Order: sequence, then structure tokens, then C-alpha cells
Amino acid sequence: MVEIPTAVYVIWWATLIVAVVVVLPLAVYLLHRTLMAARQIERYSARALEAGLGIAGNTENIVALEGTITTATGILETARAIEEHTGTIEGALAARAGRRTE
Repeated sequence: MVEIPTAVYVIWWATLIVAVVVVLPLAVYLLHRTLMAARQIERYSARALEAGLGIAGNTENIVALEGTITTATGILETARAIEEHTGTIEGALAARAGRRTE
């Protein structure tokens, strides 16, 4: 059997200690930071979803508003037609009244 020099054991233990003392805590720290960032992203996306749903709820009445505008336009056109006919009727009645008084 080959005898392993003591330096190999020293290097092996030093590497193991560095891995346990430095690398492992660093990995845990970085994973913890990643987890906290993921949770923040989740919270922010939930708030963005809530805001988006609120905006969608507020804008769904636009279709009804466009219908109201269309109806109002029709009412205005009818009112103009009534006004024109009223002027014609008024002129006809004034003409008849003028004939009777003469």
C-alpha cells in the first residue's frame, strides 16, 4: 500500500474547512437573497395584477359611454328636425293668422 504524505491530508482538510466555512455560508446567503427577491417580485406582480384589474373595471364602461354618445347624437339630430318643423309650422300658422286679420 502506498503511503499518503501528510501534506495531502493537510490540503484536504484545509479545502474541506474552507468549503464549510466560506463556500457553504456564501451559497446559503446567495440563495436567501434570491428567495427574498423572488418573494418581492411575487408581491409586486400581485399588486400590478390588482391595479390592472382595477383599470380594466374602470374602462369596461367605455362601450356604454360610446353607446350613450351615439344615442345623444341621434337625439340631437331629432331635436334639430323638430326645430326645423316647428319653424315651418310657426311660419304656416303666422301666415294663416295674417290672412285672417287682413
